[in-house]
Amino acid sequence: MQVIEKPKQMQSLSEGLRREGKRIAFVPTMGYFHEGHLTLMREAKRLGDILVISIFVNPLQFGPSEDYERYPRDLERDLKMAEGVGVDIVFCPQVYDMYPSNFQTYVEVSELQKYLCGKFRPGHFRGVATVVLKLFNIVKPHVAVFGLKDYQQYLIIKRMVEDLNLDIEVVGIPTVREEDHLAASSRNVYLNAEERKAARALYKALMEAKRLFEEGERSASKILEASRRVIEQEPLVNLQYLELCDPETLEPLSGDIKRALLAVAAWVGKTRLIDNIILE
Repeated sequence: MQVIEKPKQMQSLSEGLRREGKRIAFVPTMGYFHEGHLTLMREAKRLGDILVISIFVNPLQFGPSEDYERYPRDLERDLKMAEGVGVDIVFCPQVYDMYPSNFQTYVEVSELQKYLCGKFRPGHFRGVATVVLKLFNIVKPHVAVFGLKDYQQYLIIKRMVEDLNLDIEVVGIPTVREEDHLAASSRNVYLNAEERKAARALYKALMEAKRLFEEGERSASKILEASRRVIEQEPLVNLQYLELCDPETLEPLSGDIKRALLAVAAWVGKTRLIDNIILE
């Protein structure tokens, strides 16, 4: 397994692999791996000849009061885990190589970033789109794999790839869950035992909506009300949003629904968690 820090070196290596006819599969990450990351890597391994991952905690996608400085990092641990699933190349650049002092170019997907997390994290998806486009230009993958836990991020990357005519296949992988059904996330390590137990309310709320939908309920307001009640029964969970929206445009839905994304974000203690489910 090769570990590369410099963008130019990564570009040169990728160009050589492409000339050899190798199909490059790519998983961008911020590190501190969990089973969700490893699942993405295993799937990417299946989709290409060479598996490249990146480890880069991207400062552009953190707001001034968010957890950039304390975001969990353990490169040595991550490298061992990556090697264990057969990663071929790890690209782990420094911030100054990705954003030199005169950096001034950004990417925005204007409509999709308005909804859900975008309303509460201004600039977040600009940071995501910018870094992913840079990584795509450096790694030069044929296929890139993302988790659907970050559903809005997945849609934004897909839209960017289509709008900018990037020759990259974007693949979404269903949310990986831990034993207590909490969506796998690097931020789960912030939760103490009591908070961890309380955080299960997010999954329970999604499952309540799924149950109602499968029993024939189609009223958006009734489904949202039932889901919200589940979360409100847990005093340690502070709901930020719970929304039913169009799975392609993220526009909020009302009235009777046929197919919808139910997305939730909530604070559990000082930890912000997100989750979602598609009702169809």
